[in-house]
Amino acid sequence: AAVSRGVAGGGWRDASASAVAAARRGATLGHWVTGGDIAARIVWAQDIVRGKAIRDAIRLITDLVGTGVASQESVPAAFAVLEVARGDPWQAAIISANLGGDTDTIGAIAAGMAGACSGFSRLPQQHIARLVGIDMSEVRALAADLVAARLAKTGSGKDAAA
Repeated sequence: AAVSRGVAGGGWRDASASAVAAARRGATLGHWVTGGDIAARIVWAQDIVRGKAIRDAIRLITDLVGTGVASQESVPAAFAVLEVARGDPWQAAIISANLGGDTDTIGAIAAGMAGACSGFSRLPQQHIARLVGIDMSEVRALAADLVAARLAKTGSGKDAAA
């Protein structure tokens, strides 16, 4: 829901709110499993890191939210990272990489949401240029195809594939 909202032009806070609403809706469908309510944990995780310095936020995420593979930890952790990074995809990736635990999943979620909301141009091009063995024209083409598929369903987007 967050990525979809971002691609449609929403900011990272709107994307977070959409994801929480979707998690609440999802909790009424399907089957209950042991573990905390993901929507409530997303809101709580974002609340405890809001306004904190990155180092302090990382400690709160690792010590309280958790960075394990369980979705009740990794998903709220990703939203906490999004909050600390204030929607910046590069910052989200850096913060996630410094958490420990299931960093690749948390980073993919957090940076993916942030990137969907801010667009490809927000990434620092000097770092993107250092990616070796990756044909950026293929990445841009894939991003353009994904955005086109999403926009075919609803409407305008950002420069995600620019």
